Amino acid sequence: MSDHDDELVSQRPDAAKSEPGAPSAEELKARFGRDIFDDFDFKDPRFGDHLTEVMDLHLSHCPVARSRVGKGYWWVSRNADIRRLGQDWKTFSSAQGYIPNRPEGMPYILPVEMDPPRQTAWRSVLNPWMAPDVVASFEPRVRADANELIDRFIDRGECEYIAEFGSILPGWALFKCVLGVPVDVLGEFVHNTERSLYGPTEARAGYAQRLFEMLDEYLQQRRTLPPRGDMVDTILKGVTYENGEPAPWLDQVGIAADMVYGGIGTTIYVLGSVLHYLATHPVERQMLIDRPDLVTNAVEEFVRVFPPVIGLARHCTRDVEVSGTPMKKGDCVVLAYSASSRDPRVVEDPTRIDITRQSVLHSAFGVGPHRCIGSNLARLEMRVAIEEWLRRIPQFRMKPGTEPSYETDLLRSMVSLHLVW
Repeated sequence: MSDHDDELVSQRPDAAKSEPGAPSAEELKARFGRDIFDDFDFKDPRFGDHLTEVMDLHLSHCPVARSRVGKGYWWVSRNADIRRLGQDWKTFSSAQGYIPNRPEGMPYILPVEMDPPRQTAWRSVLNPWMAPDVVASFEPRVRADANELIDRFIDRGECEYIAEFGSILPGWALFKCVLGVPVDVLGEFVHNTERSLYGPTEARAGYAQRLFEMLDEYLQQRRTLPPRGDMVDTILKGVTYENGEPAPWLDQVGIAADMVYGGIGTTIYVLGSVLHYLATHPVERQMLIDRPDLVTNAVEEFVRVFPPVIGLARHCTRDVEVSGTPMKKGDCVVLAYSASSRDPRVVEDPTRIDITRQSVLHSAFGVGPHRCIGSNLARLEMRVAIEEWLRRIPQFRMKPGTEPSYETDLLRSMVSLHLVW
């Protein structure tokens, strides 16, 4: 642990133990193998295994947890703090990236890893391609694709949902409707995306670089072809930065990479979790079958309780205080969007899944200027997936002897889900 990290730990108020009912460090170590308040590690497999329990303990007793891993970072959970930090990009900058202890050689994904005005310049030209009316025009294509996938296994009476549906539909929607990438390379894109997010730390940069190389090759090819009137044309046109210079080519590739990471790397977990929930909750499943008008609302609740983004980092540009915890200029702080969506201060009975909830407040798509550009597309994919699955396969269950498996990092993904009908 560095001298700077010693200083950070000593600065932190003992907030966890000052609140009534907070478990002691010894109790936390006995339950989770470490003090999750003062020695947190989002890469610890035990965090993934006890995700909601850890998040709820942070919300109840430790609004700012501390990690001593590598250079260290702060872990902020409560909704009010998340919304303040997410909006205040001048103090909590994204320009140093969203990954604590960033692996050497990891390319930057843009515009999520840049600040205004450059981030604003890109979002202003990209946002129209993800506007509600544009995304609504994708629905016939996405619905047809969902049915094509179901056709492949419906007569078999079983499937491994992630490999045969959940990891394919989002990629098809992104490639066919947004980027125009041939779907026959989707498997390689998914592999490089997943391994750069969840693979061995020392290998992640290599997988990310391969993904960038594939996108570079695709964009270079598109430069030689007539415009198609799609988002790629906008990316190729580029933007001019505040210094009067055009965005460099690598930035354009980074923009395309952000679309891939967001379009492929996040939706899989929610889709898998929804099907697992419906497979194990027949009453709620029948409710959606009988009342399809509830599906849109249910999507918001499912996103709240099955958040694909656990948290994203910022870096302090000045000395600042968050929930009584002083932070220094240069400190890394992670905004735990997942926990924020479970904060009992803003969500009534947040641990309960209620698909009839009238108002669903969540931070699953982020807050502030970096809010997810593809949220409308993600909602469409989830709604269509639920509607078509329940229409075609209304009665299904988990395959006996199986349980879903997961990978957890700053993002969370479901690896396997075996269903039978």
